[in-house]
Amino acid sequence: MQFTLSHHSSSFSLLHNQNLQQKHSLFFNPIRFSSKPNIETTSNASSSSSSSFTRRSWPLPISSSSFKFRPRPSLFSSPSSDHFQPTAVSVSDDGATADSGSLIKTLQLGSLFGLWYLFNIYFNIYNKQVLKAAHFPVTVTAVQFAVGTVLVAFMWGFNLYKRPKLSGAQLAAILPLAMVHTLGNLFTNMSLGKVAVSFTHTIKAMEPFFSVILSAMFMGEMPTPWVVGSLVPIVGGVALASLTEASFNWAGFWSAMASNVTNQSRNVLSKKAMVKKEDSMDNITLFSIITVMSFFLLAPVAVFLEGVKFTPAYLQSAGLNVRQVYIRSLLAALCFHAYQQVSYMILQRVSPVTHSVGNCVKRVVVIVSSVIFFKTAVSPVNAFGTAIALAGVFLYSRVKRIKSKPKTA
Repeated sequence: MQFTLSHHSSSFSLLHNQNLQQKHSLFFNPIRFSSKPNIETTSNASSSSSSSFTRRSWPLPISSSSFKFRPRPSLFSSPSSDHFQPTAVSVSDDGATADSGSLIKTLQLGSLFGLWYLFNIYFNIYNKQVLKAAHFPVTVTAVQFAVGTVLVAFMWGFNLYKRPKLSGAQLAAILPLAMVHTLGNLFTNMSLGKVAVSFTHTIKAMEPFFSVILSAMFMGEMPTPWVVGSLVPIVGGVALASLTEASFNWAGFWSAMASNVTNQSRNVLSKKAMVKKEDSMDNITLFSIITVMSFFLLAPVAVFLEGVKFTPAYLQSAGLNVRQVYIRSLLAALCFHAYQQVSYMILQRVSPVTHSVGNCVKRVVVIVSSVIFFKTAVSPVNAFGTAIALAGVFLYSRVKRIKSKPKTA
């Protein structure tokens, strides 16, 4: 403890100096340090003091104003702890706002995935019904592109989406993408018209296989051992499912395979195309342009190969329900364009790997729903082969992130 003397500090200092001079000859005397010191010492020390001080005793009361008790500061106190004032800390709502915003984004993303799967299911159901009634896959595909073109014109005309300003160089770069996009959808519809929906999508699970081959051939991207290993269950599963498929025929099989090649060629071409940064466009705009170009590419081909087959007179002569064919064709086209648009909206919010996993789950949902709706006969071996192929696709989407280590010299 520290003590401060507020009165007659000079007399006390003199007495203290005399005690220091005799420190080698005196022993420790506890009386000198008691609260009541020697009377003689007190009277000598107070000879020059006022009479009021000589009549006082010399106690050391803690509450005296002449002495102040100053406690030793705590190890955890700051230098300004004498002025410490307890204050209430208010909790900010930033954390709650961030959690609420994250929850809303999660719900939006989940809704988009749900719409993606739902539109895809209804597209395959309505499309299969139309192709089963009217065996004109080129005309059906052209009608789907025509409805998509009308929707794109509606969005651009009413400023629902920004209309792009295209140059001749951009159109020339997009044309090859539109051509393979057209062929990919045409081959898919040709396969759906020949075999069951579940079998077409089982074959289309081979897309990663062709993606690896085309990327190695044209881009020089060599696959890692993990990627090559994930292709084994894909190929084996598709082969097992094909051997036991009740609706198998070679036209449907090779059409689905051709769809895989053209769709993956589109992806490779989009990577290989050198587009300036200032001329780049988002995926939804690119898909809209490709849809319009695909319609103008396929419409004359459809008339040349199949003629004008969607007139009410021809459909009635073929014994078809005109209203039913028109409504299902329109719904199939709307669902086709809607699920493509939603797919690109999801891709803008998640990583390509997450989108690939979601696409794998979508294929499973489409296969199961089509089997249930059309009551497709599926043997245990066929189901096992399909499951192996889809598991391989899921494994491929996961191991594709693993990068090969560079070789050290």
